[in-house]
Amino acid sequence: MKDIYHHLRASHERQRELIAALLQSAPRSEARSALFTSVRRELMAHAAAEERFLYAPIMHLDAGLASSRHALSEHHEIDELLEELSVSEKSARGWMTKAKKLGEEVRHHLEEEERKFFQISGKLLSARQKSLLAKSYDRDYQRLLKIF
Repeated sequence: MKDIYHHLRASHERQRELIAALLQSAPRSEARSALFTSVRRELMAHAAAEERFLYAPIMHLDAGLASSRHALSEHHEIDELLEELSVSEKSARGWMTKAKKLGEEVRHHLEEEERKFFQISGKLLSARQKSLLAKSYDRDYQRLLKIF
């Protein structure tokens, strides 16, 4: 049975692929706009579902509090960059510089999460919890993809 980490890693791979494509996109292209919309939707749906169904349960445990708070702060930084990129013209001077910063922040967060947070949280959750959280995460993630 798939656990929550399976679903999270699948989303992480989509994030990496979408950001790589965005950073290769041509200025003033419809592709850049569409890719940014896809990146934004993926990041926002993933973060919201992950915060609800992984960070929150771990945050309630003393051993997971610091790592959960750190991961949340990184989500906040990514949210701020998404907001800045959303309100400026995709072909404007400096937009790609901010998009590259977003890519760096996301890659850093994903790597740190996969190497550190998953190990910490994996020790704190039972196999049954991981399975139940996977179902809740995936259901919410799919719902959120339609909203964002």
